[in-house]
Amino acid sequence: MKDIPTLRLYTRVARLGSFSAAARETNLAQSQVSRMIADLEAGLGVRLLSRTTRAVVPTEAGIEFLARIEPILAALDDAENSVRETGELRGRLRIAMPSIFGIRVLIPRLTKFIERHPKLHLETILEDQWQDLVRGAIDIGFRVGELPDASGTAKLIGKMHRITVAAPSYLEKHGTPATPAELHRHRIIVGPHAMHASSWQYRRDGRTDTIDVEPHFTTNDTSGALAAATSGLGLTSTTTWASKRELDSGALVRLLPAWTMAELPVHAYFPLGRATRVAARVFVDFVSEEFARD
Repeated sequence: MKDIPTLRLYTRVARLGSFSAAARETNLAQSQVSRMIADLEAGLGVRLLSRTTRAVVPTEAGIEFLARIEPILAALDDAENSVRETGELRGRLRIAMPSIFGIRVLIPRLTKFIERHPKLHLETILEDQWQDLVRGAIDIGFRVGELPDASGTAKLIGKMHRITVAAPSYLEKHGTPATPAELHRHRIIVGPHAMHASSWQYRRDGRTDTIDVEPHFTTNDTSGALAAATSGLGLTSTTTWASKRELDSGALVRLLPAWTMAELPVHAYFPLGRATRVAARVFVDFVSEEFARD
């Protein structure tokens, strides 16, 4: 078996799908990376990577090896982090989150955390789709909205206020709804948080109004829903954090301010059947503290 740096190098080539990208990340020559992986394959007696002119893809054996070796490497990082007296974290932490949540909410808050742990490499996967944490070797996932089931380990870290917005150009043409009931006359844009919902709920003075919505434009990405609304395609339901930039600039305006909508929970969730890593716990505690300040 090769040494630990070679095993770590293999995981990076497999995850990045590129020898050159792994070489840049590790400050090694591409030829050196290629040679080290070839030596690893020779020692194991099996081809781990399928090489083409366009991509480097793990073979079936390579996928199996990756799935088994990544938790071992993560456990080694945890062993070191647990006994390091300075409290400084090292290694790599893979985090999955919805794209707009990461770009507009979480990533801008990370400077303080990175300054505390400069030797910890944060790798973020920005996708609105639900992630398979085990298969993706992801240490933490963040989810805006209700969790699909109660399995696994999850921690509520905060809530986001939901609002209804539209572009001034749309309102000039179609008018501004004065009550939730008037939404029936408007074009509705539905993003990922409400993609499978058939109604929106509004509360005022202890009363709840449930409004059935018929989408005219649907997208699985919050940025897409905001872009559609900003372009004047219709009105949409989003969160104050996601739409802050557009609200501040006037590209979007809030509708029905006298009514409130249900808040969206934000959870951190962890791989099922795997011990939560030290770095993951510290990171989630940091994020929870940041959310508590708002």
